[in-house]
Amino acid sequence: MAFEGLADRLQGTIKKITGKGKVSEQDVKEMAREVRLALLEADVNFKVVKDLINRIKERAVGQEVMESLTPGQQVIKVVREELTTLMGGEQSKIAVADRSPTVIMMVGLQGAGKTTTTGKLANHLRKKHNRSPLLVAGDIYRPAAIDQLETLGEQIDMPVFSMGTDAKPVDIANQAIEQAKAEHNDYVIIDTAGRLHVDNELMDELQQIKSNVNPDEILLVVDSMTGQDAINVAESFNEQLDISGVVLTKLDGDTRGGAALSIKAVTDKPIKFAGMGEKLDELEAFHPDRMASRILGMGDVLSLIEKAETNVDEKQAKELEGKMRNMSFTFDDFLEQMGQVKNMGPLDDLMAMIPGSGKMKGLKNAQFDEKQLVHVEAIIQSMTKKERQEPGIMNASRKKRIAKGSGTSVSQVNRLLKQFEEMKKMMKQMTNTQKKGKKGKGMNLPFM
Repeated sequence: MAFEGLADRLQGTIKKITGKGKVSEQDVKEMAREVRLALLEADVNFKVVKDLINRIKERAVGQEVMESLTPGQQVIKVVREELTTLMGGEQSKIAVADRSPTVIMMVGLQGAGKTTTTGKLANHLRKKHNRSPLLVAGDIYRPAAIDQLETLGEQIDMPVFSMGTDAKPVDIANQAIEQAKAEHNDYVIIDTAGRLHVDNELMDELQQIKSNVNPDEILLVVDSMTGQDAINVAESFNEQLDISGVVLTKLDGDTRGGAALSIKAVTDKPIKFAGMGEKLDELEAFHPDRMASRILGMGDVLSLIEKAETNVDEKQAKELEGKMRNMSFTFDDFLEQMGQVKNMGPLDDLMAMIPGSGKMKGLKNAQFDEKQLVHVEAIIQSMTKKERQEPGIMNASRKKRIAKGSGTSVSQVNRLLKQFEEMKKMMKQMTNTQKKGKKGKGMNLPFM
């Protein structure tokens, strides 16, 4: 999970100061020291950490905090605001050219996930912004780079422009733009060549493409798991190409988060997108304020709602609400809901978006282990159609058969049946008392 190590450390640190009725300057110093260590352990740039801590200390011992009725909460507010500022302050949106098509150059080193991110970005633009992008295979050096982009294009049903490996990248880019104009594609996304390291030959080629096509965006794709190396790469590309923004890949696997917290401060260029998984729909617009809240355990409800709206079918959600109102919700419906929740991403990441979920980690019964969902799914799939529709018919022999078929125990089957009935009652109460307005999609899942 993104920022897991940093988040755990920071949440433990700020918890000590949150409930204090009075905060002394010494309290602030001790908190600042812990925050400093947590950031350095997360591989955040040393100078960035130093500047951030100085700003936090200066504000936290100021009048707005010391004279507040809730000084502990005010300190946390200061930390959140400074983290948000550090990562860019507000979301930096993708460019839109005055005259179509908008041209985007994707640049970066080999292994950062540039080609895959090119496909993800095209998919994002179509799904979120109703755009019609053209992918351009401009990497003529890496074996199978063109094939990879064409395969991605097929998977997302997106056109790919290619002239093979013998044409010059500049010519490929120019002709792709002409085709985009003819075919009315409103975005052209050029997958340029990468290298194992920054060299003059690579930069010369990229500068030629830049000067010829005059791109509206130059997005640098960096692997967030490389830590400080990602910062060095970003500095090099920015100095020579004047990039417009950064896309961080593999942020879902980076428990430290140093790159995300350092890049904006070092390059003065915003993080525009973050790769949160391997699937082609797992590219998210980067929101500094939401990420700061997630790191501090305050949740990220807006992102959670956006995920639900993208992955949960609205018609099915309305049908489900009706079933819950009249208590006709079955295990078949539940299985369908589980599938939709899975499409929203790893369960740990979803839980991190719920405010206060960090406090639940230490509780005995708050286990958000995805393996438990596998057990739940296996139990339901081992039931007959009639048993899924009418759980009340379950007797000892049926439960024993289901347990054997699912590789679980009778006690696990009993627990799921009990939780299912409790959940139905709870969801009926919630739908009956819910006020008019926009209703959330999705539902709570029982955990065994």
